[in-house]
Amino acid sequence: RKSSITTEGTQMEIVFGDVVTGVHGDGFEYLFSWQAGGPVSFNIGGREWLYRAPRPALWRATTDNDRGNGFPVKSAMWMGADMFATCSKIELSVDGEPVDKPLAPDNNSYGGPVQAQTMTMTYTYTLPVVPATTVTVAYTVTSDGTIGVTVRYEGKDGLPELPVFGLRFVMPTPAKGFTYTGLSGETYPDRMAGGVPGEYTVEGMPVTPYLVPQDCGMHMRTERVTVTRDAVLDNARRGDRNEFSLTFAQGEDGEPFAFSCLPYTPEEIENATHPNELPPARRTVLTVCGAVRGVGGIDSWGSDVRPDYHIDAQENHEFSFRIEL
Repeated sequence: RKSSITTEGTQMEIVFGDVVTGVHGDGFEYLFSWQAGGPVSFNIGGREWLYRAPRPALWRATTDNDRGNGFPVKSAMWMGADMFATCSKIELSVDGEPVDKPLAPDNNSYGGPVQAQTMTMTYTYTLPVVPATTVTVAYTVTSDGTIGVTVRYEGKDGLPELPVFGLRFVMPTPAKGFTYTGLSGETYPDRMAGGVPGEYTVEGMPVTPYLVPQDCGMHMRTERVTVTRDAVLDNARRGDRNEFSLTFAQGEDGEPFAFSCLPYTPEEIENATHPNELPPARRTVLTVCGAVRGVGGIDSWGSDVRPDYHIDAQENHEFSFRIEL
């Protein structure tokens, strides 16, 4: 069923393909995949920002304190959920009206690109935990290229505490650095007292050189973060090292978020027992978080994180943010 899509006073075009739904506007081209279960291309100004479709972030690399209090054993299933979440449902709406999955030959009846003011693709991921639950990620694109993102987790009785709840973006090449508005330095929910609000620029994607690699680089109470790169995988642009940037900002609700910008996924960090075992830095791994577990640090011999800094997986969680050109 096609919607009665608005065509006046708009700048955005939508192409209803069999495998992907394309959104095109002034300076941007986005592809939302029905097959991959998420967006597979954010091409802005001719530069690609996605290496793979974003996925829910449900695991962080364990810390010395986590291991000391047995947290990774109690919550181990979230590592599997982080790696193997399955997209189980996709919904599309244009200008607020639902549109069925576009399949040939029906999608040919549009006669070409369709103009619209907004488009929303909503992906539901079923998590391989017991009992099973879901994370829903809704992307709403407006004609200026802004993408509003809302991430929802459905709590279920009996699930162990979460290490983190967010959305992970893997970008094709390493970042030159990032600038953010938030608290100074590395901060976690129970490590914010020394953070000073302001705007800060970080060169590269520093990884704290712990003897055993572990989670690091989190920044709490962030209003916005701008990631800057100067390289792409496009061979036609190999010699072009001009810098280009993309901004992730707090949503319309005005609630700040947390983020980390590292060259590794949590699983890559988890797999290394010494820094020299980490792979070469090839990508940018930006994780935007709505909830982060504290790191503790009372001692490393059994003390748990204080109750205020746990994430209860039996409760619902939701956060939102915007991607701005």
